[in-house]
Amino acid sequence: MIRIENISKSNSHRILYIEASAALNRGEKIGLVGPNGAGKTTLFRMITGAEVPDEGQVATEKNVTIGYFNQDVGEMAGRSAVAEVMDGAGPVSEVAAELRELEAAMVDPDRMDEMDQIIERYGEVQARYEELDGYGLEGRAREVLAGLSFTQEMMDGDVGKLSGGWKMRVALARILLMRPDVMLLDEPSNHLDLESLIWLEQFLKGYDGALLMTSHDREFMNRIVNKIIEIDAGSLTTYSGDYGFYEQQRAQNEKQQQAQFERQQAMLAKEIKFIERFKARASHAAQVQSRVKKLDKIERVEPPRRRQSVAFEFQPAPRSGEDVVNLRGVHKKYGSRSIYEGLDFMIRRKERWCIMGINGAGKSTLLKLVAGATEPDAGSVTLGASVRMGYFAQHAMDLLDGDLTVFGWLEAEFPRAGQGALRTLAGCFGFSGDDVEKKCRVLSGGEKARLVMAAMLFDPPNFLVLDEPTNHLDLDTKEMLIGALSEYEGTMLFVSHDRHFLAELSNRVLELTPDGIHRYDGGYTEYVERTGYEAPGLRS
Repeated sequence: MIRIENISKSNSHRILYIEASAALNRGEKIGLVGPNGAGKTTLFRMITGAEVPDEGQVATEKNVTIGYFNQDVGEMAGRSAVAEVMDGAGPVSEVAAELRELEAAMVDPDRMDEMDQIIERYGEVQARYEELDGYGLEGRAREVLAGLSFTQEMMDGDVGKLSGGWKMRVALARILLMRPDVMLLDEPSNHLDLESLIWLEQFLKGYDGALLMTSHDREFMNRIVNKIIEIDAGSLTTYSGDYGFYEQQRAQNEKQQQAQFERQQAMLAKEIKFIERFKARASHAAQVQSRVKKLDKIERVEPPRRRQSVAFEFQPAPRSGEDVVNLRGVHKKYGSRSIYEGLDFMIRRKERWCIMGINGAGKSTLLKLVAGATEPDAGSVTLGASVRMGYFAQHAMDLLDGDLTVFGWLEAEFPRAGQGALRTLAGCFGFSGDDVEKKCRVLSGGEKARLVMAAMLFDPPNFLVLDEPTNHLDLDTKEMLIGALSEYEGTMLFVSHDRHFLAELSNRVLELTPDGIHRYDGGYTEYVERTGYEAPGLRS
């Protein structure tokens, strides 16, 4: 359906692609992977025609419809979420718009003399609308929005009043309702809660078109894709299989290439040693010449290009007392809505609680109560002896000094730390090269979150309270964070929609549901085995 043929592309002074080729065939579901800045979004834009390659071409079959979802959702205001979603549904939305115009014209007293033509045209347009199943469109739009966790009230309210994250969902719903021949999805798993993520997973599994997507959620990617295209040093390499298979295959390929490289280097060293030893002897002149020619003809094996993934060993956290935090008889309301009524909850040393619950169940409220960011209406929240807490939430970004650079802020936070240690820390969280000289005020939301997280873990407290810590982290940084936190000796309380993160790090689950609060010993994996569902909103 889409062929990428020998494309080369430069961006400013950076080469993104050098004679790269790949293909997206009918029915394939492909994950596009590569480090930040490798050119994933540029590839999407070349497929849609928003950019053109410097050399080569992107060829698309005739009459193939393409739907492209990216993080730049544009302006949305003045109409309902349902209307906004229906507007993106291709030809049927245009027919619906004409139908509405004709309905308005039929009751316009100034157009009475045109009524015969208007009625005749209305009949034609209505027939076309029925042919395109337009009357089922609104039902399908509501179904998609419900899958992405919209309430009926949100569907019918002004889309302009929604937050940026909810507008992203509206933009995604437009593409899903459109059901094009080819879907290009750039980070569709961002801003979704776990229930929406699982619904989207099922939707994409049942979608019979071709799919090319990026995602920082490995579990989500693993369950959908059957092929991986990797962008690495300007080339596109295709792997059959899911993300897990790609990781194994890439590691195996690197190992084989390293072995080939080492064998060839040993052979070359041996030949060069012979040439050096006998080049001055006339009796060996023919042999020396023969070996020099042989060396000139040998195609050199390159050592494998290794991704720059930085591992960082965090300092051990100081020991706390056995009782870390105790909530007794906690009540909490927002307006007339009761979140907690008499909650009793104790966290002990080395426990790692993940909090599960649908939107609005009170997950973030519980973290705020524990962190002291909000007070209970009644009851008490008591920290134990020697507890030193680190609280990560989106508002933590307000702590950054906009006038300082990334590196300057880290130096101000840790004046006694060495420059090397701070640069390694910055590199771990995605700030390498010139990135460390960026002013904090120009950082994106994701970059700010990574910087705050880096500072928290450089001098770790013994109790971590983390609200969606993996938002905005790419796959490599997420793996580094999971590796570091799995070695962490302290206590954790966290909310996350990343199932890999939940499974790797939790050893207790607190589930918040309308019919009560349930505690589970064992981590997220055991919780899924015992309950039979992956998120509380999927309870049958």
